Amino acid sequence: MTIALDEERFISTMREQAEIGATDGGGLYRLTLSDADREVRDWFGERLAEAGLDVRVDEFGNTFGRRPGTDPDAAPVLLGSHLDSQPYGGIYDGQLGVIAALEFVRTLDDEGIETSHPVEIVNWTNEEGSRFQPAMQGSGVWAGAHEIGAEYDKTDSDGVRLGDELDRIGYRGEEPAEPREAYEAYLELHIEQGPYLEENEREIGVVTGIVGFTWGEITFYGEADHSGPTPMHYRRDPLVAAADVITAIRRIPGTLGERTVGTTGYVDVQPNSINTIPGEVTITWGFRDPDDAVVETAYGQVLDEARHAAEREGVEYEHEERMRASSVEFADRCIDAVGGAAEDLGYDDMRIFSGAGHDATHLADVCDTSMVFAVSENGKSHSEEEYTSWEDCYAAANTLANAGLRLAGGNARTEDG
Repeated sequence: MTIALDEERFISTMREQAEIGATDGGGLYRLTLSDADREVRDWFGERLAEAGLDVRVDEFGNTFGRRPGTDPDAAPVLLGSHLDSQPYGGIYDGQLGVIAALEFVRTLDDEGIETSHPVEIVNWTNEEGSRFQPAMQGSGVWAGAHEIGAEYDKTDSDGVRLGDELDRIGYRGEEPAEPREAYEAYLELHIEQGPYLEENEREIGVVTGIVGFTWGEITFYGEADHSGPTPMHYRRDPLVAAADVITAIRRIPGTLGERTVGTTGYVDVQPNSINTIPGEVTITWGFRDPDDAVVETAYGQVLDEARHAAEREGVEYEHEERMRASSVEFADRCIDAVGGAAEDLGYDDMRIFSGAGHDATHLADVCDTSMVFAVSENGKSHSEEEYTSWEDCYAAANTLANAGLRLAGGNARTEDG
């Protein structure tokens, strides 16, 4: 049995969510626990209720909607992603996965299909990690990777506490933020956020796992001074040390592996004046690779580079690893469900390892898991230039729905059933 989503309704619903927090450049500014996030959560809850789902919100704001199955003893199949965005991010990112999951349960009703397993859909809190760290926070709390009290106390760049923002927008639910039962499987649809599907002229990515990564920051402490009268040999310039490490972060991946990547995504210079030698500079590192040992090597190398750079410039430094995630290999039966669905629907697919972290990273510790990737034009993501054609969105959404149907055990209703 295969099903086909209502393409017009699917696209219309994608466009609806994209209006909430829309930017002039065609993207989204919908940071987690912001007013725009509250608005899209309210909108999503209304769509769940319209679909007749049993809606619940847990104490970390993760929102679930359940469609019952015919077997009272069967574990639920969970599908979803996230609705929050990066600052000036795109409209597809995790949003595509949430809307596709919603459209899946709508289509089950349209087609009169019962599933033996319950089907749940979910919007995870703070997948992006752009306002509060770490990323994949809501799924991490739910899966037991993070302690909820410590995550409530996390603050954003303005010192605003996460737990207070959950209360402010009305999304600290009463349900415990943990699995209330065993789960059969988890599937997540996401845009690839990379170039491999497009380069290989494939329509669907069958995701076999997710890279491991390390995120952290280094702060160099020097001596602020006047940029004119201070001789060069008197200077203790933390920005010079930071620049050396930034260059190393760019260089290290090339010495380690074909899939290793390294990024400095944040630099803070104090006092950041054209006429002043900086006194304090903070930079971030990020390394990713499918091999956890390679990630550990990159981590060690960047700390060595920081030590040497500080010694050369005569400055002090400190570092903190903000997040570490091990690589994940997905379950064969879920991979096969995605691949089989793509084959049944006639889509050209390829097996692919995710270069970005996703909520599926944590869900793989709870139940069998896999993902579907949609084509990202030019590999662009986390920007307003992010683009996936509606045709490619629809192909990936259909693949997710049919993979979900395989795992949930779909059966057509009888006329009197």
